[in-house]
Amino acid sequence: MQRPGKGKTPRRPGPKKASNTERDPVGVYCRIRPLGSEDEECCVEMISSTTIQLHAPDGLKANRNGEYKETQYSFKKVFGINTTQLELFEDVAKPLVEDLIHCKNGLLFTYGVTGSGKTFTMTGSPGEGGLLPRSLDMIFNSIGPFQAKRFVFKPDDKNAMEIQSQVDALLERQKRDSQQAVPKTPSSRQKPDPEFADMISPDEACKSENVDEDGCYSVFVSYIEIYNNYIYDLLEDAPYDPIRPKPPQSKILREDQNHNMYVAGCTEVEVKSTEEAFEVFWKGQKKRRIANTQLNRESSRSHSVFTIKLAQAPLDADGDHILQDKNQVNVSQLCLVDLAGSERTNRTRAEGSRLREAGNINQSLMTLRTCMEVLRENQMCGTNKMVPYRDSKVTHLFKNYFDGEGKVRMIVCVNPNADDYEETVLVMRFAEMTQEVEVARPVDRPICGLAPGRRHRNQAFRDELSRRLEERGGPSNAVDDRVLMTQLIESLPDLPTCELVDPADDQTLPRLIEVLERRHQIRQMMTEQFNKTANTVKSMLQQFDSQLSAKDYFLHDQQSKLNEKDKVILSQKTEIERLEKKSKTLEYKIDILQKTTDMYEQDKRALQQELETREQRLQSELSERKRMEQRMQGVVTDTRLKWEKECERRVNAKQLEMQNKLWVKDEKLKQLKAIVTESSSGGSAPTERPEKPERPSRERDRNIQQKRSPSPLPKALPVHPKHRRSHSAGGEKWVDHKPPSNLELDTVMQPIIPNAIKVSTPSEKALSKCHKYVLRHQELASDGEIETKLIKGNVFKTRSGGQTVQFTDIETLKQECPLAPSRKRRSGSAEGPAEVEDIENRAPVASTNSSHGYQKRRKP
Repeated sequence: MQRPGKGKTPRRPGPKKASNTERDPVGVYCRIRPLGSEDEECCVEMISSTTIQLHAPDGLKANRNGEYKETQYSFKKVFGINTTQLELFEDVAKPLVEDLIHCKNGLLFTYGVTGSGKTFTMTGSPGEGGLLPRSLDMIFNSIGPFQAKRFVFKPDDKNAMEIQSQVDALLERQKRDSQQAVPKTPSSRQKPDPEFADMISPDEACKSENVDEDGCYSVFVSYIEIYNNYIYDLLEDAPYDPIRPKPPQSKILREDQNHNMYVAGCTEVEVKSTEEAFEVFWKGQKKRRIANTQLNRESSRSHSVFTIKLAQAPLDADGDHILQDKNQVNVSQLCLVDLAGSERTNRTRAEGSRLREAGNINQSLMTLRTCMEVLRENQMCGTNKMVPYRDSKVTHLFKNYFDGEGKVRMIVCVNPNADDYEETVLVMRFAEMTQEVEVARPVDRPICGLAPGRRHRNQAFRDELSRRLEERGGPSNAVDDRVLMTQLIESLPDLPTCELVDPADDQTLPRLIEVLERRHQIRQMMTEQFNKTANTVKSMLQQFDSQLSAKDYFLHDQQSKLNEKDKVILSQKTEIERLEKKSKTLEYKIDILQKTTDMYEQDKRALQQELETREQRLQSELSERKRMEQRMQGVVTDTRLKWEKECERRVNAKQLEMQNKLWVKDEKLKQLKAIVTESSSGGSAPTERPEKPERPSRERDRNIQQKRSPSPLPKALPVHPKHRRSHSAGGEKWVDHKPPSNLELDTVMQPIIPNAIKVSTPSEKALSKCHKYVLRHQELASDGEIETKLIKGNVFKTRSGGQTVQFTDIETLKQECPLAPSRKRRSGSAEGPAEVEDIENRAPVASTNSSHGYQKRRKP
């Protein structure tokens, strides 16, 4: 439900409310700027009023794909180098201003490469005002005589308008004037900057002829910039601290009750003339971030958004005051956006902060292109992909316009210089794709149900009353009375300064007394004049009453007929109210069904995205596994070949080494044989023996060596087993883990573990000092007795420096109560009582069953 006294912002139509919604394509225009000098090479040619052609520069050869061939691009209209600012305004911006006056929103932004003339197109220069000053001038030329007083319309903090009465507005004005140190007067008002004093000549002024004269209007302007994807208010008056200057605070985007995006906390200034509005604009323009680059002396480093918001409300039935009806207040806005130019850092040679700025600018423009591509795909292919508006502040702020908030116009500025050819091609492709995006046509607003011409009739009545007063005559006619009263009001002297700074001051008080006496005399004259005029008007009204008495009978007859008509109208109104309630109920149901459908569609999109993500992840994992398998196979093959070569090399080396040894051995044997032969020949002759054929020693020894010597094995890393202390040394230590919930059982078979550290909770400190670990676990057996299990294990050190336990054995201790009757006793034995008595005199016994299947007894 809307607050009382607030203007309603038009609600954008949903994407699926009606299948027969009329849509209009985004209007894309092209403007070609002149070349900087005659020596520059031109790459853009204007073929017709809607088509341009791009020529590749001479130094850029066409590649084999034909990327740099001559291409043509079509637009809604192309403006050549001789186009004036007025011609551009009348074709592009003037229809948007007409829609603004008729309660429709609009978005106009300039797009292009840096240095292509976007800021000149939007702002202009002295004598050649751009689209922004001309739009402001047309608005004030159209609604000038119908503007409301200041503070009648008051913006709130939630993107809506509050409407105040004339008295509240007057109090608000007095409050603002009292807060200012120097009162604003026409003579003391700050003059606009002389550089932009004469932006528009009087001959080029535009005006809308279709303005509703029965309404009151008020204009509010705001100016923001989007720098490094942060939003800053250029009109914010932050206190300046010269010692510790604070950087400007960024603003956030929010969504109002009608699902429209707006900048929270943004300053909105009410302006009453073109000069005042442009003065506010120039105040914010001085704070905008610009820098000098290699391509542009004053390159815009941020996206600027100048918003003109027009609030309008109808007059009451008498045509005197604004109608205090919250449902009749309409707010429309026109956003003029000057986008920063896309640029390549290798051409601008940007470094440091300039490089970071260029990256953010290109990223936001890329997000704008992506949104346009997704919108076109959804409209042409019938898909329902999510448009990534939130990836950039620019697209997030204007997403309502692309969803059907108002008309969208884009001016593509082109620099025909051949150096910008590659960037210009990208801009042309984006413009060509943007023309295929369609935006829902905004719906006309319902007008007030009161009869038209209320202001004109009220003025005519005043003129007729003045004429009759002049005809009746008197000491002075009505016109003279009004002039006299005006002169008396203007002759009221201002109060002088009443501050006393010197006790001997004898001039301030007499001057004040004199001024007060003069004001008192003028007030008495005004009172006398007012009483005289009131008496004249009273006599005139009495004469009117006497003339109207003759018409009372006729009016009475007409009144009876009107009463009958009123009854019929009342019955019709009752029927209309019933139908309206029924219609609201159906709309509410439709809204609920629409929301449910949207929720299901969002869930469906989320599940589809999750499924696609998982499929992509699975495909990537499969491909990664295949690559890993192929890589491991290659590694195994390479390792095997490497070891085979190594083994072959080692075998060859070993064979060569053995051959050398055999050769040395043969040489030694030959020498020994020669020595033996010489010694035998010098002494007694040796006994002759039959000679036996033998194989050469070298060949024999080689064969023996080949048979005996094993094939060499590849060297492996030596294995150093961990040092384990001998169990026979008796140096093992145990960690005896006994939980506090265990019961003390005084059985004979209680385990006795020497050198044990008894703990109730295992700790890393205790485990680091011991080699063995035992856990005492108690549980009830099937016969109701308590079983104690000793779970044993060995303690090892891990590579990371911790300890781990490897369980090796489980020993079970079972306690049997001597008083409990055994199964044999339950079978009806005759010696039952004697056995019970004998059991009571015996000592308790515990039986143990280990996992190895043996039993043992322990000392008590």
